[in-house]
Amino acid sequence: MNYKAALQNPVFKVISQASKNLNLDSYVIGGFVRDYILERGDAKDIDVVAIGSGIELAREVSKRLPNKPKVQVFKTYGTAMLRYNDVEIEFVGARKESYNEDSRNPIVENGTLQDDQNRRDFTINALAINLSESNFGDLLDPFNGVEDLGNKIIKTPLNPDITYSDDPLRMMRAIRFATQLDFIIEEQSLNAITRNSARIKIITKERIIVELNKILESSKPSKGFLLLEKTRLLKHFLPELTNLKGIDEVEGQTHKDNFYHTLEVVDNISKNTNDVWLRWAALLHDIGKAPTKRFSKKVGWTFHGHEFEGSKMVYHLFKRLKMPLNDKMKFVQKMVFMSSRPIVLAEDLVTDSAVRRLVFDAGDYVEDLMTLCEADITTKNPKRFDKYHNNFKIVRDKIIEVEEKDHVRNFQPPVSGEEIMETFNLKPSKEIGIIKEAIKEAILEGEIPNEHDAAFNLMIKKGEALGLIKNE
Repeated sequence: MNYKAALQNPVFKVISQASKNLNLDSYVIGGFVRDYILERGDAKDIDVVAIGSGIELAREVSKRLPNKPKVQVFKTYGTAMLRYNDVEIEFVGARKESYNEDSRNPIVENGTLQDDQNRRDFTINALAINLSESNFGDLLDPFNGVEDLGNKIIKTPLNPDITYSDDPLRMMRAIRFATQLDFIIEEQSLNAITRNSARIKIITKERIIVELNKILESSKPSKGFLLLEKTRLLKHFLPELTNLKGIDEVEGQTHKDNFYHTLEVVDNISKNTNDVWLRWAALLHDIGKAPTKRFSKKVGWTFHGHEFEGSKMVYHLFKRLKMPLNDKMKFVQKMVFMSSRPIVLAEDLVTDSAVRRLVFDAGDYVEDLMTLCEADITTKNPKRFDKYHNNFKIVRDKIIEVEEKDHVRNFQPPVSGEEIMETFNLKPSKEIGIIKEAIKEAILEGEIPNEHDAAFNLMIKKGEALGLIKNE
């Protein structure tokens, strides 16, 4: 089978000529070939395997390209990389690998193309197109990867137990590809993931998060998380999620399964945002429910304070998984902490003061919060579903109206601390905080407009009440 049409990029001819000059064979392999067959758009990454030195080939290719792009060499791995016209091209010598039980870093030896294809994670990633001048464009498909692409199947080239035990990250990659491509993992392979799930412990948290983010960024993340839970991988790095699984019953009263509810919320939000951190907020919005779950005969099942508990858990989760402890984490914390606020608003009569407080507390993230809360509507009752969505529309309209009128987003007091100190001849003291808080509360309650003169008059009244103005 000839795939010359896949090799339209002129860089492939350059690689072919460089290979001939070095008297070695070369092949484009892996994701580029897979995505070309799946018609997934222009590739930004190209992997080239050389039967010989990949580093030498990279240097020879660079010499022949316009502007001679810089070659980055990774001697430890025997690879080299260059960037040409916004495409990253990685060169590696064909190799065979063997593994120690306690590490995913292989012992590497030079090998044949067959050795290199044998070490690939999945049949659909073992496809190679010949770049040699005499066989330019010929496809080498030793494991029927094209057939598996057609049948939408993920399976390993060799024994899946060996493939996954050797490099347990491949278990995450199998689930990630199944999620991204909407493929099925072959039953033998799926069972092998379950058997080897505990091996994921030798993988660094950073590598796990890369795969988790790719699952979260897919169009239907629930597929990946259901597979992670089914294969027992999820409990090893996100027990906060698996702890939500199951329904308890006391005296005939049950609660919903918060694990499956969470996955519905993540799928819902994924239709409306590509922001991976907002998707993380959806994934974690209910994690505080497991530790706060209580039953009482009067009210049944409760989860009091689960938002506060969940927001605290976000920090520990991010720290454990070596995720960024910066504004991204704080954003997720804030979304989890405030996740019920708009829902409570939507259940009651929507007052201006309640909306002002919501905008004040959420600041620039109020739209993200509303998106999260709308995704949280998973009721199967059509009347309740419509009612919630209609009420959320009222809340959204009220947010626009209140914001135009009162400007409380990222609120700055109309009267500064310095002006209070100057007016009452004060040094820094608790009275300044009391006056500022009174002004803020009056604005949020709608008692005064968010304007300097009104706030100044209230400051004078409050100063008198605190005895800061002496009657002479």
